[in-house]
Amino acid sequence: MVDFALTFGIALAGSLAVGALGAFLLHVSRRRSVTVAVCVLLAVTVLAMLVGVLGAAWKMFLSPHDLNVLLIVLAAAGAVSLAIAIWLGRRLTADATWAAEARERERRLDASRRELVAWVSHDLRTPLAGLRAMAEALEDGVVADPVTVAEYHRRIRGETDRMASLVDDLFELSRINAGALRLAVADVPLGDVVSDAVASAVPVADAKRVRLVAAPGAWPTVRGGEPEVSRIIANLLRNAIRHTPPDGTVTVSGGRDERGAWLAVTDGCGGIPEADLPRVFDVAFRGQSARTPEEARPGDGAPAAGGGGLGLAIVRGLVLAHDGAVAVANVDGGCRFVVHLPATA
Repeated sequence: MVDFALTFGIALAGSLAVGALGAFLLHVSRRRSVTVAVCVLLAVTVLAMLVGVLGAAWKMFLSPHDLNVLLIVLAAAGAVSLAIAIWLGRRLTADATWAAEARERERRLDASRRELVAWVSHDLRTPLAGLRAMAEALEDGVVADPVTVAEYHRRIRGETDRMASLVDDLFELSRINAGALRLAVADVPLGDVVSDAVASAVPVADAKRVRLVAAPGAWPTVRGGEPEVSRIIANLLRNAIRHTPPDGTVTVSGGRDERGAWLAVTDGCGGIPEADLPRVFDVAFRGQSARTPEEARPGDGAPAAGGGGLGLAIVRGLVLAHDGAVAVANVDGGCRFVVHLPATA
């Protein structure tokens, strides 16, 4: 009984000593990766068992042969335990990193949703109030002059078109964010799409006295959905025209490089502050302090048809859906948006 108690005491003392050392090491490495923590934990466990067994073996006066066999078994078990610890630690680290990224992504999406709801509520309140006031004035007969009545009708139609465009943008953005966008991938001649988009944007550019130029060159063919590629170009042109002052120039160019096909739209907005460049493609970001806001056209009395702040966010979503990339940089007198899309062979 005495030998049993003594053997137990030696094993317990050795294991407690190693356990205390392990607790200190875990405390020191608490800010390191999960892999390190798991490896330290299992190493301490194996070492504590090894010390306890060796203490008991020393008390039991094992033969050298039996002691060597015991050490070999313990070494094999320790090596397997450490290998499993490294593997489990890496798995746990990867899972923890993925979970942290998922939480951060969900936090950003939730903040973006709240911002979008608040922005839409604010952006629709003013035109709706104006529409209601004009409709009530027409209904109550407050406005009877034919010229004024026609002006009210024109304003109502303009505000309705603006809100319809906003709703369309919201629907497109919701499809992109929900992953419901399905591309009908085909070979799309970029030159033809640019030509159609420029032709559609010319009346808007003329109304603002902005010159729209498509640079000559060999336009490549891209792999993508033709409606989506057309929407990308149209949104970039509309954004460039809106922020370019009268008598300015908007240039569209394209080509091919080592990354595939590229398309660039250069405007005369005067540049964007460096701090705002990373936020240009955010939902509802307008950068009014950095750019020249669109004013009413002289003589028509219409309100400014400012952008809804969704066009560039839609551009980024559509480009990413094509496995492409979009970027913006300041150039002399304005800024340049560059889109890269997959090109055909």
